[in-house]
Amino acid sequence: MLFSELGLGSEVLRAVEEVGYTTPTPIQEKAIPWVLQGRDVLGCAQTGTGKTASFTLPMIEILGRGRAKARMPRSLILEPTRELAAQVAENFELYGKYHKLNMALLIGGESFGDQIKKLERGVDVLIATPGRMMDLFDRGNILLTDIKVLVIDEADRMLDMGFIPDIERIVSLLPRKRQTLFFSATMPPEIKRLADKFLTTPEEVTVSAPASTAITVAQHLVVVNEADKREALRRVLSSDEVKNAFIFCNRKKDIAVVHGSLVRHGFNAGALHGDMVQSKRTETLEAFKAGSIDLLVCSDVAARGIDISNVSHVFNFDTPHQSEDYVHRIGRTGRAGKTGRAFTIATPEDGKLVQAIEKLIGKEIPRFPVEGIETAELSFDADPRRRGRGAPKREDGRRGGRERGERAPKVERPVHVQPEMAEAAIEAHQQKRERPDNRGDRHEGRQETRGERGRERFENRGEARGDNRGEARGDNRGEARGENRGEPRGENRSEARTDNRTEARGDNRGDHRSEGRYEGRGEFRRDEHRRDEFRRDRRPRRDEDDDRGPPVVGFGDDVPAFILRAARPPKALAVEVAEASEG
Repeated sequence: MLFSELGLGSEVLRAVEEVGYTTPTPIQEKAIPWVLQGRDVLGCAQTGTGKTASFTLPMIEILGRGRAKARMPRSLILEPTRELAAQVAENFELYGKYHKLNMALLIGGESFGDQIKKLERGVDVLIATPGRMMDLFDRGNILLTDIKVLVIDEADRMLDMGFIPDIERIVSLLPRKRQTLFFSATMPPEIKRLADKFLTTPEEVTVSAPASTAITVAQHLVVVNEADKREALRRVLSSDEVKNAFIFCNRKKDIAVVHGSLVRHGFNAGALHGDMVQSKRTETLEAFKAGSIDLLVCSDVAARGIDISNVSHVFNFDTPHQSEDYVHRIGRTGRAGKTGRAFTIATPEDGKLVQAIEKLIGKEIPRFPVEGIETAELSFDADPRRRGRGAPKREDGRRGGRERGERAPKVERPVHVQPEMAEAAIEAHQQKRERPDNRGDRHEGRQETRGERGRERFENRGEARGDNRGEARGDNRGEARGENRGEPRGENRSEARTDNRTEARGDNRGDHRSEGRYEGRGEFRRDEHRRDEFRRDRRPRRDEDDDRGPPVVGFGDDVPAFILRAARPPKALAVEVAEASEG
């Protein structure tokens, strides 16, 4: 069957012929007619069979008969990774060049402003990853009420990456009357449940058994010890005719290690993983497509949908945790009917992982010996060396590691000490043992000093208040009241208070404080000394404040300044003033 027999328009057929395709693949032959009829489609086919063109070609034909409104896209395609979304966008540009369709690519790592401008102009085809899609929707930049066609591509990968809750939310925002196309390389029970939920009487299109590998890919298994893995990889790269290759690792840390090892040994290699900025990821992938990089060390971010022609080899430096990922990894080679080779480098602890892969694909992977490296045997009793999200669960439901409460074994390390340091440490220890007696004496002396200081302070203050103040009150105050009653009260009284109290505070108080401080504690505490001096300097003195008028009757020296007022004038003086005013 030819493309011209599938019901596509002349513009689409012209673009397909210019690319060089004349015969559709089995998935394209079965899916395109149903999509053109507006039916929901559930497609399941192995990777590399042309699933992308099976929905892009009929969508271009359907969307060519209308125009989009601002911020209201007419179709939506959801992809799990940025690279896969970018590749779908390239297919639309390639096959839709004779149609005036507006397209927007919404992926992370790109500017929000540029993407919003495209949406405001109106979009016929919206290609997005779920995360960026929901970010723009929550900001109010997208309206999903005019979606006519929804495509969920690589649904099993969406499940692995945890995007299913986002997918369910997005679908709930779409109109009920729409066409839904659902494609997946594998069909686990969870994906089947989602398909039943999203699709309405779909047409099931299955080309080959789920999770089957292409017959054009020759598979090999290399079993070596952990320490020999990088050496085995370099020997296979040097001995086999490797034009270009993907090298897959399970962890980003291993990507950096393997990439550095290859570069140090003279290989032309690059690295690609999810933590790289989008511009660097795009640059690296374009360099690999152009042939500037021969080897691309990457994570599973490159295992889905990246269509690079003429990839000769795929290497699994680490055995994948999920057996389905093995199918997607080796599907990067042997595409479009071409041949390719896939090598998996396993260690004896990976026996159960290899067993799960062979069960999934339905055949045993042939062993491949590497010259100069000892071949190991797989162990099916040991637990796989897995960490992180793909680690196997133990009997108690938790993932690997030690038992709860179990501590790592303590490793005794020899300690080398010089003789001089040892003698100094012994002397310091002996002095430390003798120190508690001195501390006790010091404590007793401190208590005695505090007691003496309190008694002396009380006696001095009593003398100052009893003798001097009494004289001031008895003699001077009596004179003020009896003989010179009309004179202000504050002169003699102020002088007595100022002189005697200053002596009591300044001389006796200060001497005993400083004396106790030196004798009891053995050291001078500067902060307390400065605080006492500051308090004494701030305390107002009568000799400095005489110009403010007489003191307040009935208050001491601690009365705040804002409530000070002049004393009431004597009664005799008030009578004289009244008589003078009447006269």
